[in-house]
Amino acid sequence: METYRNLDLQFIDGGWRNGKGSKQVESINPYTQETYATFQAASLDDIDEAYQSAKEHQPAWSDMNPFERNGIMRKAAEIMERRKDELIDILVKESGSTIIKAEQEVELSISIVRLATNFPFAMETTVNQSMVPGKTNYLIRKPLGVVGVIGPFNYPMYLAMRSVAPALATGNSVVLKPSSSTPVSGGTVLGKIFEEAGVPKGVMHVLTPKTSEIGDAFYEHPIPKMISFTGSTEVGTHIGEIAGKNVKNTILELGGNNAFVVLDDADIEKAARGAVFGRFLHSGQICMSVNRIIVEESVMEEFCEKFVELAKTIKVGDPEKKDTLVGPLISHSAIERLQKEIKQAKEEGAEMLLEGKVDGNVMGPTILKGTNDMTTAKNEMFGPVVTVIPVKDDEEALKVANDTEAGLSGALHTTDKERAFKFAQKWETGMVHINDQSVNDEPYIAFGGEKMSGLGRFGREHSLDEFTTYQWISDQVKPRDYPF
Repeated sequence: METYRNLDLQFIDGGWRNGKGSKQVESINPYTQETYATFQAASLDDIDEAYQSAKEHQPAWSDMNPFERNGIMRKAAEIMERRKDELIDILVKESGSTIIKAEQEVELSISIVRLATNFPFAMETTVNQSMVPGKTNYLIRKPLGVVGVIGPFNYPMYLAMRSVAPALATGNSVVLKPSSSTPVSGGTVLGKIFEEAGVPKGVMHVLTPKTSEIGDAFYEHPIPKMISFTGSTEVGTHIGEIAGKNVKNTILELGGNNAFVVLDDADIEKAARGAVFGRFLHSGQICMSVNRIIVEESVMEEFCEKFVELAKTIKVGDPEKKDTLVGPLISHSAIERLQKEIKQAKEEGAEMLLEGKVDGNVMGPTILKGTNDMTTAKNEMFGPVVTVIPVKDDEEALKVANDTEAGLSGALHTTDKERAFKFAQKWETGMVHINDQSVNDEPYIAFGGEKMSGLGRFGREHSLDEFTTYQWISDQVKPRDYPF
């Protein structure tokens, strides 16, 4: 089996070619800082061509026998299984993923495709009773039409696939725009997988443009009926505003400022281990990562001692080494941003418990102790930096946990289940994980946030609902008696 080739091209209308843009997009290996792939950028004309083609070919794809569409989706999952090592290697080299994280991401990607294999059979028509005598009501689940998907750099393959697979399986055509930092692992490799699986020409497109050349054109375009975006709250709110003006559906998975709460009866060893994994996996570049650790004062010293001790044992550096947990950040500008915010937090009174060494784009675990008002606690760090915050009791812990505009994920450690559920249900966040950490995603459960962390839900029947709509068709079988 040959590895995929020509992954540095645009995939438009069933063909692989250079974009018509005037600029290039370079994908850089974050660890070696060598060029991984160079694209001739997609242009405004390329975007229009992709959307026009997607619109043209979508009806035939939607009308395809569901068993055939199911077969194509099953084949896509089988291809990913066969190419697992290849996909892991792409993630490690392009996105700086450690092997631990890349293996997890590929498994999640395969799982969401497998989930979507059931969706062709869920495009059902139901017959309903009517309050009008002699009428039969039919409720028909239909695809939206054309879906535009915008993916991020941090989990590029999975966070694109969780929209692409359900959208295709329900009969939509898709135009995918990956992050310019990960155009292969979050873009062209998905195009290759579905092309190999047998998705017809014009149903799947992958574009890598330069934002400076296209502006808002990808989501302003009149053809897509849905924009699925995963990324920053700042960009997501802008997309939501434009989509609202154009009456487009959106599903937005945005930033998080996730809390990890340790109550006084917690198992401190387990809590510390969970916090290490939840903060430092993929160098903290995960929307669900632990950003704040809120600890009751009576166990603060014990927790911090164990947490710092464990953090010091983490393998940091080369993501190609099997036991590395903290690899590189996506770019050196991310390092510079983190260093600036750490400096500001220290000026605000934060105490440095562990200072991570910086080497190129790699930064070691960094632990601060402070308050919820400090820069490193108020902002989503998106790096291996965490702030530990002492609180007096459950009430203050909950208040601090909720004191943020974000509301994506959280974790809570206590040995009292009743106490845990009482706390969790008052927490203004989409997901709470008791005696675990905040980085959890399963294709068979509802995933999504509250407040400024986004709109909509991924997973299970929730994805089915997001990428479909209903049409009501009634049939007046017997003549209706009108009052005139």
